[in-house]
Amino acid sequence: MIAHTHLHVSDLTRSKAFYAKVLATLGYSISMELDDAAGFFDGKNTDLWLVTEPVAPTHIAFEAKSREEVEAFFAIALAEGARDNGGPGYRAQYWPGYFAAFVFDPDGHNIEAVWYDRSKI
Repeated sequence: MIAHTHLHVSDLTRSKAFYAKVLATLGYSISMELDDAAGFFDGKNTDLWLVTEPVAPTHIAFEAKSREEVEAFFAIALAEGARDNGGPGYRAQYWPGYFAAFVFDPDGHNIEAVWYDRSKI
């Protein structure tokens, strides 16, 4: 439904390095770089842009292909300096097969990886 979105960051160099490692666990890579922005490609579209702008913390959820991707996302994010906002696990209050992990990135954005375990419905 959404073709792309901008995530405002205070330090583009720091955020590019953080997201390059963390989002690689979900199949993303940097596809475009401008003076004040960097675009991340998921194999279909450059759908996440980091843009140097005043930061207003937000929430973004990335769909993972497996439980293992969610777990890798969380582990790498913490290793890269993110703060824990909810480790990998099922969140039945959202949906019976909702397996997710949450971290706060360097700017305080709530970043999530979610896998929909269809075997739980």
